[in-house]
Amino acid sequence: MKGMKFAGIAVIISLIPIVYFSFFADETESSSKKRVIALGDSLTYGYGDKKDSGYIGRLEEKVNKEHTKMSYNFQNLGVPGQQSDELLAQIVKPDVAEDLSEADVYIINIGTNDLIKNNGGDLFPLHHDEIMDAKKDYLDHLDKILNIVGTASKQADIIVLGLYNPYPDKDSDKIEAYVDDWNKSMMKEAKSHENVKYVSTNPLFKGKSKEVYFHDSLHPNGKGYELIADEIMRNYDF
Repeated sequence: MKGMKFAGIAVIISLIPIVYFSFFADETESSSKKRVIALGDSLTYGYGDKKDSGYIGRLEEKVNKEHTKMSYNFQNLGVPGQQSDELLAQIVKPDVAEDLSEADVYIINIGTNDLIKNNGGDLFPLHHDEIMDAKKDYLDHLDKILNIVGTASKQADIIVLGLYNPYPDKDSDKIEAYVDDWNKSMMKEAKSHENVKYVSTNPLFKGKSKEVYFHDSLHPNGKGYELIADEIMRNYDF
């Protein structure tokens, strides 16, 4: 009986290293994986890219190539045509909220449709009152979006992408002024929240040919999305 007791103790002792190392192996495995969730409209979705990759797919490839000891899984929840109020409704859905709680990084690109659709569907001509009213609503939505995702995963970083002028090769100083105004307000809103990084995209397309970098009058092609992915890499350390 006594011998059996000692044998049992010996078995338990022999199992301690296995349990110990398996625990820390699981912990190491978990810590070596990161989840990035992309939220937004057709630009996040990647519309216009023949590879169906967009800047999110390109960014995932670049990040994982650079960080061989860390695996990044990107989840693209972009919805073509989406405005900020619709994104706000999307992220409170139970299934989406569950995904958000597991994120390590959020990438948010929203606002282009708010600007264009509230101006009548394009930017020619510009309607000042409608644009300014739309900006006020948009900033209120953006504040709520940042609060929700910031609460869903309190340790996660949030990247907010600025808007760009979709007519960079035309005489569009007035459009540029409104885009700059919205971007300044977005930057200010981003700074008022914790763990939020604002990344500018408008300078990327200034002086660039529409034929080379755009799929249509609004959406970039593969080369255009590549510019955005590279800009995120330059401004955020994954």
